[in-house]
Amino acid sequence: MSVTRVAASLGRVYDPAQLRSFLAVAQTLGFTRAARRLGLRQSTVSQHVRRLEEATGRPLFTRDTHSVELTEDGEAMLGFARRILEAHEQATAFFTGTRVRGRLRFGASEDFVLTRLPEILEGFRYEHPEVDLELTVELSGTLHEQLAAGKLDLVLAKRRPQDPGGEPVWHDRLVWIGAERLRLDPDRPVPLIVYPPPGITRALAFEALERQGRPWRIACTSGSLNGLIAAARAGLGVMAHSRGLIPPGLVRVPERAGLPELGRVDFVLVHGRRRPAARSAADALATAILAGGDRLRG
Repeated sequence: MSVTRVAASLGRVYDPAQLRSFLAVAQTLGFTRAARRLGLRQSTVSQHVRRLEEATGRPLFTRDTHSVELTEDGEAMLGFARRILEAHEQATAFFTGTRVRGRLRFGASEDFVLTRLPEILEGFRYEHPEVDLELTVELSGTLHEQLAAGKLDLVLAKRRPQDPGGEPVWHDRLVWIGAERLRLDPDRPVPLIVYPPPGITRALAFEALERQGRPWRIACTSGSLNGLIAAARAGLGVMAHSRGLIPPGLVRVPERAGLPELGRVDFVLVHGRRRPAARSAADALATAILAGGDRLRG
């Protein structure tokens, strides 16, 4: 079945407006915040979610007076909603004759260089051949700084701990990794392999060790992910890294090493200042990345 026919049939079952409200609530975990983001009344957003739950026959959120959380079925609907909306937008663009064009300044964290992000970008290029993509690969912290300075239109990166914004793509836990043969001496400072400032995992690693009262030293610094991986494979020390993106040749440091928990890391999409010339292209690429979020795990 063609994309347009899929979009049309799914649009009859799951209304795009309801799906957009569902995604906004899932991303903000609040009906009031979702309504504010969409420019709708809270009652309208609640009605959209209720009708979507009626269409699926499943509860998508658990709600009480203090919190809103996705159910298991809600988690499943996240991926479906993104793909349905992507197909719907493609069909709409095809039949209305509108073409996304312009120059898009996109920044991606180095974490995604070794994943299937290139496949997502290739699909985006195929769907939107008139968009000129300017790609910047950098540390997450640096990308956030460039976005704030107006040098980028869209960023895919780790969420900064002090910044709750951004559209969630997926989340994972940070873990300690190193060479399989590496053995840590409990009586010596932990040898760290880290990005330079303003690396987000660098700061989280320091904070976790300091909370534990564990001494540490910087064994190697590199602004390149490949440089960090090479140092770790050589056995120079340990590094904090996403559990779902552990590079080949490295393993999780065993619990018996006594290293502290590092907590969760969120990967988000953040829009920059809305340049009119880049708005449509940024929205289209964001939709493609959200639809293919699971593939970013490599």
